[in-house]
Amino acid sequence: MQRIPFDLEAYVRRVRSSPCFICEVVATSGSDGWHEVVAQTEDNVAFLCKYPTLLGHVLVAPKAHRQHVVSDFSVDAFLQLMSLVHRVAKAVEATIEVERTYLLSLGSQQGNSHVHWHISPLPPGVPYHEQQFHALMAENGVLAWTPEQAGALAARLRAALSD
Repeated sequence: MQRIPFDLEAYVRRVRSSPCFICEVVATSGSDGWHEVVAQTEDNVAFLCKYPTLLGHVLVAPKAHRQHVVSDFSVDAFLQLMSLVHRVAKAVEATIEVERTYLLSLGSQQGNSHVHWHISPLPPGVPYHEQQFHALMAENGVLAWTPEQAGALAARLRAALSD
């Protein structure tokens, strides 16, 4: 899938000055056509990344606004979140051809402070110098896709999760 340039400066301005996008996803369940919810539990939610650098990029987050990836969670709450990360990553791997699955938690107190985990599936055949952080950085472009493509992928992921 083709990558297109990404306006990183506009993105940074938006995440530093707008309400929490994850809290919005939780409140509206993907009503914008991009953040398609693929799975949720009572406390956690998994949804497609609006600006994926890799096809199948899913975010998993607690529904409650938490900012510290470890200290804001009891052991049980953390393990429940990680259980959803594992289930969704397995569904991604069952849906998309994957050489390696990257799992990481990003964010900052200065923007995107709501804890979330990225599930980013690296497709086979990507040259080594374009893997790892290079593959994940929006500065290297984001996938050119449509809300319709996001909806179709979300439906496939939901089906894989229901198996």
